[in-house]
Amino acid sequence: MRRVKKITVNTTFFGGIPYVNRTLRTLTAAISIAAACATVVQAATPAPSQKSAATTQASSKDACASKTSKWARQECENYTHSAPGDEYFGRMKMSYLGINNTFHDYTIRAGDYTTDPGIIKAVGFADEALQQWSHKYPGDPQLARSYFLAIQMYKKIYTQPEQQKAWNYMETIVHVFPTSYFGKIVKADMSRGFTEHYFADATVCSSAAAATAAPDTTPTPDTTPTPKPGQPKVEIITPPCVPPASPEATTPEAATPSATPTTH
Repeated sequence: MRRVKKITVNTTFFGGIPYVNRTLRTLTAAISIAAACATVVQAATPAPSQKSAATTQASSKDACASKTSKWARQECENYTHSAPGDEYFGRMKMSYLGINNTFHDYTIRAGDYTTDPGIIKAVGFADEALQQWSHKYPGDPQLARSYFLAIQMYKKIYTQPEQQKAWNYMETIVHVFPTSYFGKIVKADMSRGFTEHYFADATVCSSAAAATAAPDTTPTPDTTPTPKPGQPKVEIITPPCVPPASPEATTPEAATPSATPTTH
């Protein structure tokens, strides 16, 4: 049987104390005692309460949680969720005031209704800016006014995509801002019923109609069947027929000059 050689560690203390021989077993016991003491100290340290942790998380999540009154919290949330007045959106770099002015001005220009491509294009830029604004600041309370102005504009554009946008904005304002002034107006409007209006494709007048007097230029409304639940009514307007293109007038031949000079 082999003899196990005992390993010793020489440790020198300060102050001229002589060498003390400590075996490896003694050092192991000292390390174990130190580890046990550290565990006791760690266990004795009080852990933060769940209540204080939850409060810290809530305060970091909601900057307005410290407000004492409901009105103050609402004002704080409106300010926190609002877009800055000097921030611009869309390709045309519109502020929220520019978006509102565009919808308001072109609603007046449209008259009773319009299908003018120039108006549709200009309003499309404002709509693009509104979409970008609402995506970045979905809780901005000023969005309710802009949605309402967009609805008034799109109601007057008698094309199917724009009429559908008017309905989509009506649903958005009722769900996102139901207690706002504009949300209540739109909700009442929807309860009375909303009808989309747009024109069908124009057709060419028949040869018999073209031979008679000028065709009637008054659009004829044609209401579709009852819509599905939750969807607006649709009124497709049949436009007057378009007269067929007249044959090209023959160009009179140029007079051939006479070979004999004319005497005066």
